[in-house]
Amino acid sequence: MEMETIAIATGFLLVLIGLYGALTNRNILRIIVAFSIATTGVNLVMVAIGYMHGRTAPILDEAVSAADAVMRVIDPVPQALVLTAIVIGLGVTTLMLAYAYKLYESKGSLDIAKFTELKW
Repeated sequence: MEMETIAIATGFLLVLIGLYGALTNRNILRIIVAFSIATTGVNLVMVAIGYMHGRTAPILDEAVSAADAVMRVIDPVPQALVLTAIVIGLGVTTLMLAYAYKLYESKGSLDIAKFTELKW
C-alpha cells in the first residue's frame, strides 16, 4: 500500500473520530478537541491528495529547468491551502476556547445541557 493511500485513509479516520467525538460528547472542551482532530484529518487528506510521487519541490534552479518544471515539480497550492487552514483553524480554536472560558465563568459548568436560555 502506498504512503498516499495510508495518509488519506488516516485522514478520513481522523475526520470520522472527530465528528463522532463532537456529536457524542456533552463537555464543551471535548467538543473543541474533537473539532481540532477533524480539522487535522482534513489537512492530512489535502496534503496527501496534493502529493505526487517522484516529483520535487517547486523551486526553479539549475536542477529543474523552466521547460521541465511542468513534469517534475509538485503543485504548491495544496500545501499553501493547508498552511492557511492551519492558521485559520488555530484562530477558530482560540475563539472556541475563549467562549468556553466565558461560559464556564458565567454558568460554572462546561456541560452543554446546562445552557438552555436559547432553546425554544
